[in-house]
Amino acid sequence: MDHAPSAGATADSASAVIGRALDAYRRLGELGEEIADEWQYVTDLVAVHSADLQSLVEAAPGRLLAPAVVAAVDAAIEEIGLITDPHRAIDWLSTFPQVVRVAVAMPLPAAGS
Repeated sequence: MDHAPSAGATADSASAVIGRALDAYRRLGELGEEIADEWQYVTDLVAVHSADLQSLVEAAPGRLLAPAVVAAVDAAIEEIGLITDPHRAIDWLSTFPQVVRVAVAMPLPAAGS
């Protein structure tokens, strides 16, 4: 499934966008789990951050995200999809959820501002 951002990104529900982010995040976690000594750390990170991202949806069910937000999250999803090194994946397990949180939670300036 291709989640590349497009120039014509449209508004999408927070549920759909966070769902895509969580799917990608779990795949990143699976890559990180390849480092046996880090398995518990990786599974703890994935559990905590997955719940945190899901709480963004639960806080405002049905919320629509602006096209710029959708494109930003999809770009982050695409970026972590390029990671092939398990050590690098572990580095991103803390970073990616924060990128998504900032994109989803940050208000966009009003048009004409």
